[in-house]
Amino acid sequence: MRSDEVKKGHNRTPHRSLFRATGLKDEDFDKPFIGVANSFIEIIPGHFFLDKVSDIIKDEIRKAGCVPFEFNTIGVDDGIAMGHDGMLFSLPSREIIANSIETVMNAHKLDAMIAIPNCDKIVPGMIMGALRVDVPTIFVSGGPMAKGYTKEGTPIDLATAFEAVGKYEAGQISVDELKDIECNACPSGGSCSGMFTANSMNTLMEAMGIALPGNGTILALTPEREELYRKAARRICEIAKDKELTKKFKLTNILNENAVRNAFAVDMAMGGSSNTVLHMLAIAKEAGVNFELSDINAISKKVSHIAKISPSLSTVHMEDINKAGGVNAVMKEMSKRGDDILLDNLTISGESVLEKIKDAYIKDTNIIHTIDNPYSAVGGLAILYGNLAEQGAVIKTAGITGSRVFTGRAVCFDGQPEAILGITSGKVKAGDVVVIRYEGPRGGPGMQEMLAPTSLIMGMGLGDKVALITDGRFSGATRGASIGHVSPEAAEGGMIGLLKDGDEIHIDVDQYILQVNLSDEEIAKRKAEFKPVIKPLKSRWLGQYRTLVTNASSGAILKSEL
Repeated sequence: MRSDEVKKGHNRTPHRSLFRATGLKDEDFDKPFIGVANSFIEIIPGHFFLDKVSDIIKDEIRKAGCVPFEFNTIGVDDGIAMGHDGMLFSLPSREIIANSIETVMNAHKLDAMIAIPNCDKIVPGMIMGALRVDVPTIFVSGGPMAKGYTKEGTPIDLATAFEAVGKYEAGQISVDELKDIECNACPSGGSCSGMFTANSMNTLMEAMGIALPGNGTILALTPEREELYRKAARRICEIAKDKELTKKFKLTNILNENAVRNAFAVDMAMGGSSNTVLHMLAIAKEAGVNFELSDINAISKKVSHIAKISPSLSTVHMEDINKAGGVNAVMKEMSKRGDDILLDNLTISGESVLEKIKDAYIKDTNIIHTIDNPYSAVGGLAILYGNLAEQGAVIKTAGITGSRVFTGRAVCFDGQPEAILGITSGKVKAGDVVVIRYEGPRGGPGMQEMLAPTSLIMGMGLGDKVALITDGRFSGATRGASIGHVSPEAAEGGMIGLLKDGDEIHIDVDQYILQVNLSDEEIAKRKAEFKPVIKPLKSRWLGQYRTLVTNASSGAILKSEL
């Protein structure tokens, strides 16, 4: 066993002495050591109960004849960090989480791992760290939150709460209605109930085969979720106790190129968050997989969009997908189209992808559509290119509320606070293209999510009348013609930094075009005169991050010597 390096032989007498201080006995030194990577933190609704979850998992690991060692990662709640400079720390937290997983697992030579993520950057951070360690790993998230309801019985969620601010600003709802939404949008623990970033990533872990079926859709804090925890704990011990299984199920044997492509295919079918692009590119690089941003459109063209979930369709939430057959039912329906949409691959359960989904079926075709009746014949994400995004930009096509072709005049803001002030003061009109720049990985730094401005736009009734582009990114709760991850970003001299108010911007989603209608001569002139805005920083960590981070087209990974 890998852990023998810290527990076997007379030279490891002091090591065993330290282990005994934690409660280990003679018989424990012949058992596999399992890392239980927990993201428990009390400030995040999807995580405040994970200390109880780890107790369940550790109990099952002990019953299965292994030794659990729990350790924790940090976490940032994007909803709470949204709309102020706390969001600058959100994406950088992914790197801290990845580094902490690598550090603890390799410093102590643990044999296998079960990871307990749930929200936003925590999921990809744990995956990235686990790939560096490359031991058998099962991911079992805390589970999605139940949807909420207004007093009138209308289904609502966190996106409703953000958009309600815009409606209140526009005088469309009363203060009592605003308070009703506030008190009922998030009714329980769990990752926010729609197909936002957390649930998108928890769903994609099923598609990649690194989590058991139900991981993305079984509600948090339910007996069904507890059984999933126990099943995952038993499975990781089954693998860790067998030398051949340990070799077979090391993480990179499962999370390979086929798994990455399957993740993007399922993402397209279910209209996942645009953040999945950023995270899956980073995960692919950690896995040593040859996958580029430009590969995504080829997958999208082959995938039908068959599940439309909040925020794209506000009445459908993860619990509804679970009742309709779950992710396996989506994958089974996708497979009927052929075209090598789903690639057969090993999964952590021991089954192949096609074996895993063979008995799945759609239980409610109003929730999960058939491939003969899709919402769209192509997938729910697209990558746009042009002189405004030479290295690419991302749009969640599943969330578009207006036309897929848009031409408008730029209204430019150097940062999110300036944009929020401009939108609420009426500076943005129907027909405009809102430009929010200097919010990329380097320019932010940290690539803030833009849920506040997009929610204001939707709440003020402009969702189908304006477009928005940014070198920052969006919350999974964002909808409308919102284009993010524009690369190169403004801070590195990208065209988005050269735009001026009134410039004509053209967007054609189906032709994958994002361009500004300027002459080559005018662009050259602006480039020669350009000086990027460099925001002053007080944070040493964000300063380090700004120095090392790459742009969104490479997943905003950090530069290293490797």
